[in-house]
Amino acid sequence: MLRTFCRTSGVLLKVRVPALWATQAQHRWASSLPMNTVVLFVPQQESWVVERMGRFHRILEPGLNFLIPILDKIRYVQSLKEIVIDVPEQSAVSLDNVTLQIDGVLYLRILDPFKASYGVEDPEYAVTQLAQTTMRSELGKLTLDKVFRERETLNTNIVHSINQASDDWGIRCLRYEIKDIHVPPRVKESMQMQVEAERKKRATVLESEGHKEAAINVAEGRKQAQILASEGEKTEQINKAAGEANAVLAKAEAKAKAIRLLSEALAEQNGNAAASLSVAEQYVSAFANLAKESNTILLPSNSGDISGMVTQVCVCCLNCSAHPPRWALVGLNCLQNQVKSNHSVKISHFKVYVIHK
Repeated sequence: MLRTFCRTSGVLLKVRVPALWATQAQHRWASSLPMNTVVLFVPQQESWVVERMGRFHRILEPGLNFLIPILDKIRYVQSLKEIVIDVPEQSAVSLDNVTLQIDGVLYLRILDPFKASYGVEDPEYAVTQLAQTTMRSELGKLTLDKVFRERETLNTNIVHSINQASDDWGIRCLRYEIKDIHVPPRVKESMQMQVEAERKKRATVLESEGHKEAAINVAEGRKQAQILASEGEKTEQINKAAGEANAVLAKAEAKAKAIRLLSEALAEQNGNAAASLSVAEQYVSAFANLAKESNTILLPSNSGDISGMVTQVCVCCLNCSAHPPRWALVGLNCLQNQVKSNHSVKISHFKVYVIHK
């Protein structure tokens, strides 16, 4: 039996209530209410609600307090600390008609001890029931996928809904956290299959992305190699053209220098004779090379041309001498090949000796 109070015709009577009929709040108040000992010490973070002759009198603050015996009675003791309440597991139906088993944890604090004492019979029980109904209502607005994905948003909405209704109770809900969400076995299996399919899809996408990146890298490497090769060929051609141009320029300069020297030599004494000698030597050498390297037999149109040419060579040699000798012997050694049926002669070599004495 628990001692409690009831009102009958405006008179406050002390009665006994069977323990099975008593509420959770009556159990808690009966076991935690201190006695009026005139001098009371209220602990920190607690508020004691005092009634005088059955009516609210005042709230005792932490520290030393005095009460009148018999007239004053401590009716409620409220803790101002943060209170943690386990919300029991309950069933809820999501927007896509999936039955869920969900539980949570509620964190609250009493801000107004007067409202918490006289605004509701059991504030903790009331807040717990409000949290359960609010959670069922919020879950009915979301699909199963969003319940798992937007858990933080769901917690925030539940806290906001609880605070709107608990202001008259002097209670402030600080936060609400969902602990576990249980789904039916079949739904769990389908979710597992979906997760596996999604993972395979991601693996395939990642593999294709890897092949794509590899192909891009290979193509980029080939492109860079071709660019470098073309630049190398371009540089090689430029260098080759520059070398050929320099060679042509050097050859032209050498030829110009030779012509200039030749003109200077022709301007000197006996220059024409020296030029004639050089031309005659080149003539003989050219005929000798033609006869040596070619299979064609060369015969001058006039057989006396060779002797005339040789005579001219000898005269040029005598004229080029600064002091002409008293006599000069010119020997001509001509090595000839066999005479063919047309009586033509292939001249292989001429040698001219000029002997001075």
